[in-house]
Amino acid sequence: MKRLSSIFLGAILSITVMGFAGNALATDGASIYKAKCSACHGADGKGAAMGPAFQGSDFIKATSNEAIAEVIAKGRNGADKKFKNFMLGMPAQKLNGDEMKALVSYLKSLGDK
Repeated sequence: MKRLSSIFLGAILSITVMGFAGNALATDGASIYKAKCSACHGADGKGAAMGPAFQGSDFIKATSNEAIAEVIAKGRNGADKKFKNFMLGMPAQKLNGDEMKALVSYLKSLGDK
């Protein structure tokens, strides 16, 4: 019985630690970028065939955090596309408030490179 209690306690502790680690990862802008943006904008933010660069981007540098978050949340398609030379539009992304702040902050850091 004592051994079963130890196993149960260990399992609960592991689940709790994983939950906290998941929250930390969710607010890491670089991880969110890698998961949601890098396929189109390049792993290093230098752009790719599917999307424009963020590194050194005048748009990223000059645009408010709120406006960048709006583009991420709503996407850009059709006439709303800023960069018409890319075939596909940008899909809307579902992020919570902390994730959005972390991603925008990361994009701003890329804009400064």
